[in-house]
Amino acid sequence: MVSAKYRYHIATCCLILLLTLSGINLPTACADQFVLFDVTFTFTKADADNSKPSPSHFYVRDKLMNLERPKDWTSPVDYRNGTAHIRLEVLEKPAGLEATTWSVCYIPNKGQKNGYGCFNTPDYKEAGVFEQDIPMTKFWQNDSIVWDQGIKEMHLVIKDNSGGSGHAHKRPDHEKFFPTKVRMTVVQVSAGAKYDPKAVPNLPQTKPEK
Repeated sequence: MVSAKYRYHIATCCLILLLTLSGINLPTACADQFVLFDVTFTFTKADADNSKPSPSHFYVRDKLMNLERPKDWTSPVDYRNGTAHIRLEVLEKPAGLEATTWSVCYIPNKGQKNGYGCFNTPDYKEAGVFEQDIPMTKFWQNDSIVWDQGIKEMHLVIKDNSGGSGHAHKRPDHEKFFPTKVRMTVVQVSAGAKYDPKAVPNLPQTKPEK
């Protein structure tokens, strides 16, 4: 069953198309955004060592995902060619100013090539709020996802800033990374639209770190 929210989007897109064909110019067609997930969690060295099937992973699945996320990310609203807005609120981090990042990985219902794609959060060295807009057509292996079949779950991987394989749990000085507590929010913004923080529930209006 299609929810009332997405029936509204379909009707809106049809109306916009009719108006456009009638010669009426509109600034943005089918602009929208939705929260893909919004999770707050503590992550310890033991959590990283024991996460299954892969260490250093926090798995965003089932009810942690937005259950009303679209099945098709290409139509009627085009999220495939939009942006992902990442908001990372680091609530607790060990002292030492060790550069840390998270890989944010899309796990699709249907993959191709390598079967998934990821972007990284901004690097950070201390607690704070860090935000960035990520073009959906630019991140690593974004073309390994069949976007019209939707996203099944998300994998969050804590790393140092040495590159893709720098898993924090492998570091001999792992105490610089664990334990940590973060709130991570990913908002999917449609092509041609701009992220609007006021449209996201329960976000404090804070100035992001640069």
